[in-house]
Amino acid sequence: MYDLRTSGLADAVGLMDPAVITSSHQRCSNFGLTESDLPDFCRISKPELDERLEVNRALHLHALPVMESLYEQISNTHNMVMLTDSDGLILHALGDNDFLEKADKVALSPGVSWSERHKGTNAVGTALYERRPAVVNGPEHYLRANHFLTCSCAPIVDPHGQVIGALDVSGDHRGFHRHTLALVNMSAQIIGNQLFAEAFPEGIRIHFHARAEFIGTIVEGIVAFTPTGRLLSANRSAQYQLGMSINALQAHTFSSLFGLPMSSLLDHYRSANPGLLSLSLNSGATVRARAEFRTPSLMFASMGWTDSSMGIPAMLQPGENARTAVDTAPAGPLKQAARVASLNCLDVGDKQVAHAVQMVSKIKGRDIPILILGETGTGKELLAKAIHNDSHRNQAEFVAVNCASIPESLIESELFGYHEGAFTGAKKKGGIGKIVQANGGTLFLDEIGDMPLPLQARLLRVLQDRIVTPLGGTKSIPVDIAVICATNRDLKDMISKGQFRDDLYYRLVGLVVRLPALRIRTDMPVLVEKILGAESVAANTTYRLDADVLSLFQKYSWPGNIRQLNNVLRTACVMAGSDGVIRHQDLPEDLLDEMLASSNPPETAWQNLQSVNLSDVPAAGIPATGKPAAVAPEMKLEDMQIAAMAAALAQHNGNLSSAARALGVSRNTVYRKLEHLQSGRSRRS
Repeated sequence: MYDLRTSGLADAVGLMDPAVITSSHQRCSNFGLTESDLPDFCRISKPELDERLEVNRALHLHALPVMESLYEQISNTHNMVMLTDSDGLILHALGDNDFLEKADKVALSPGVSWSERHKGTNAVGTALYERRPAVVNGPEHYLRANHFLTCSCAPIVDPHGQVIGALDVSGDHRGFHRHTLALVNMSAQIIGNQLFAEAFPEGIRIHFHARAEFIGTIVEGIVAFTPTGRLLSANRSAQYQLGMSINALQAHTFSSLFGLPMSSLLDHYRSANPGLLSLSLNSGATVRARAEFRTPSLMFASMGWTDSSMGIPAMLQPGENARTAVDTAPAGPLKQAARVASLNCLDVGDKQVAHAVQMVSKIKGRDIPILILGETGTGKELLAKAIHNDSHRNQAEFVAVNCASIPESLIESELFGYHEGAFTGAKKKGGIGKIVQANGGTLFLDEIGDMPLPLQARLLRVLQDRIVTPLGGTKSIPVDIAVICATNRDLKDMISKGQFRDDLYYRLVGLVVRLPALRIRTDMPVLVEKILGAESVAANTTYRLDADVLSLFQKYSWPGNIRQLNNVLRTACVMAGSDGVIRHQDLPEDLLDEMLASSNPPETAWQNLQSVNLSDVPAAGIPATGKPAAVAPEMKLEDMQIAAMAAALAQHNGNLSSAARALGVSRNTVYRKLEHLQSGRSRRS
């Protein structure tokens, strides 16, 4: 079972206990490894890797978007993100090209095992052995060949508390940052919580935390119960808050854990506007909680309620687990699930977005294929969902498929379905496939430009004939679907290079709309307000941006677009103080560095510092060598800091990153000092 000590995020920031590294080195020696061993390049074959991916299908599919989000935060920092299975075998990797080349030299790539037995002490192998997050930096690696690495890894836990894999960020040891592990651990918890959300379809999930604002975040506790109150499972944070392992919790019921009969919980949700519950733990502590019903029509029917009496929609939106959102449900406990995005909601002031909304509104209900163009993270899926929600198909499913995130070996079975025994690892009952799942509704094919050519031909036949033949089967299934596609690639250029079928292109393109990148949108303040408004409702508090932070936001390029903005704001809300104001210190340090750099480029910053009259600083300060001399008694601390920065910048030819490393501070510390210096000089002038 997972070590409960890892449930607190603070534990993920610190370094490894030296005793853990020592114990790992001893194990490696016992395995027969020597420090001088060369990298082992033995990797499993592609069919074997495909089989491992199929065995770990749920882990892989839930991890991919989280890995992409994590990589967006660390891109261009000479790092890579990796997903492994429970044995330490690398299943998937994303990374900067320059570092991937270095990683290949030590077999840090898919298909290779990084267990301690194979690769000695390393973050993946050690984290899986210890069953808790691990950092292994530079010479802490057992093999000298790996000393150039710094690695941060966190295990991923399934809904039953078993470690099923690991998430790792590895990079050049010179770029080591002690907070990387916190990002990795948070991402691993997100994957674990998503897996938990997909489990127990007939269950009631209780989301709780001692502080109401943390409900809905990755640190919330989640416990699943049957309608009668029998405990099904609990996530890591719930085990930590309840002070019991999953094994110990199995002996409990809803009533014994929270001091309230299940009938009282259900009665609570009969009210028109139920609020957050106050529940008492065995320890005497009080927590705030809300309930989620994954299959509400079955749940309420068992209590004698009908869909019509409770206002339950006939078909919930896919991915919206019928959350009660109890503090915002004046029309019933399912208002949050019923409240869906419409096209009108997307038009918040930007002319290009308004034009796109106007164009798709004109063909509403006509089943004309739509192609949405735009950079990654610009909201293409959100627009597709809004088109579906405003169509006559909104009572059926909206099914999204990311053609870039599903491995080529899996995408055929994922799209078209498969029969029992169609391939190794196939489920006994087979799978219906995304196209059949979307029957009557909308199929959204994201990153359509990344679909393999052989599958493009199969998709074309489906769109022409409106029938699907599952993999390994002979019987065709008729389907009625609307198709919306999206891409950030130039499909016409791909057609000229033979990478995309022209006949499929003309079948998919009825209407083409383009969504602008966030950096050129004119409605940034409104977008921020909408995202913070949603977080404020979920946390029962009010969040807002400090004016200086909003100014930085408007100058930043946002390479991850709206997805990045949403992730940054959600994290900042958790970090914000009790007043709910998001300030500089509530933003990720690396992001703040980039924002400050974009608003005050290094060249300008260097010129600002050069313009300081250093003759006012006592000569006994810090000379050009960067080493402190005798400090004059009258010298002010700020003068010493300025002199130290000037010396370091001069020594490193104006390179702020190098100077900051030499001073032992972050770049944003230097930027902040320069801003303060500039504002002070402005006041004096």
